[in-house]
Amino acid sequence: MTQRKPATTKDNGEPPASARPERHMPHRMTNETSLSDTPRATEEHPLKPFLPPDATLLMLGSFPPPRRRWSMEFYYPNRSNMMWEVFGDVYFGDPTALLSADRKGFDKERIVQLLRERGIALFDAARVVRRLQGNASDKYLEIVEPTDVAALLAKLPRCHHLACTGQKSAETVSLLCGCAPPPVGGNVDTQLAGRPLRLHRLPSTSRAYPLPTAQKAAYYARVFQEAGCL
Repeated sequence: MTQRKPATTKDNGEPPASARPERHMPHRMTNETSLSDTPRATEEHPLKPFLPPDATLLMLGSFPPPRRRWSMEFYYPNRSNMMWEVFGDVYFGDPTALLSADRKGFDKERIVQLLRERGIALFDAARVVRRLQGNASDKYLEIVEPTDVAALLAKLPRCHHLACTGQKSAETVSLLCGCAPPPVGGNVDTQLAGRPLRLHRLPSTSRAYPLPTAQKAAYYARVFQEAGCL
């Protein structure tokens, strides 16, 4: 009996799979690959520091949210952020006191007037950032250039209190001051550029931080009282 040779073609004339040349598919870039390989643009702070000359307290957040979330051209412009509801609760006993008439935004003129009257300055801990995702979360915010807080204080001769409104801000400002960040609701005595300061850490007014408005307002009221703003 003669030995049969293995077939090299199918009945339709095509070679079997084992005899076909290997095909090399072009590399497909996945979303994960494209996100990790694509450099993200940096953002410079879009607002000027708000610095009433007689301010005794400088509040520092992290960085404004993407502009599509703004409801006014000022700090904490995101309608879902509770900052101005906290201020309304502290100063007027009404969380809605600083909302616009239609409740869809904020009353910027009244907010600015209140801050000037009470001696509260505002800016953020970061001057230049890179967003790792397109949202307002501090978790995905890379600080490229921190704020020169000493330069802000040079314009606020009466200011001896800094209040950080969240973890990212507290960590950044603590590094500038050369101290450990205080716990939420706590403070630490430090100095910057030769000026003695008390660095406070306040709870974030993001709704993602799980505290009711009244409880957040109680933290803020204590700091305002200590800084002479209440």
